[in-house]
Amino acid sequence: MTIEEAQQRVDRWIKEYGVRYFSELTNMAVLTEEVGELARVMARRYGDQSFKKGEKDNLDEEIADVFWVLLCIANQTGVNITEAFRRSLEKKTQRDNQRHINNPKLNDHGRE
Repeated sequence: MTIEEAQQRVDRWIKEYGVRYFSELTNMAVLTEEVGELARVMARRYGDQSFKKGEKDNLDEEIADVFWVLLCIANQTGVNITEAFRRSLEKKTQRDNQRHINNPKLNDHGRE
């Protein structure tokens, strides 16, 4: 499935099952909530915290939830994510094409 197809499928789902999109501001709050849920799983899987009894290690689900809300926000604000992402990739390539390669902090020899 392409990103464009994902945007279209979310739009169809909202119209068929969701009645309508939440407001843009509500979706921004929902996105923040979903990112927090993703952060919780990341902290437990890769950080120093451990999972509490009953918590799920559902990293894939949390990433998908974040993506879902981003698609909703894009749809309701008229953003074509495929095109926006292409432009972002071009910008980063032009701006940072040597920056990270030359960053000694990213060199394996710089790790302790």
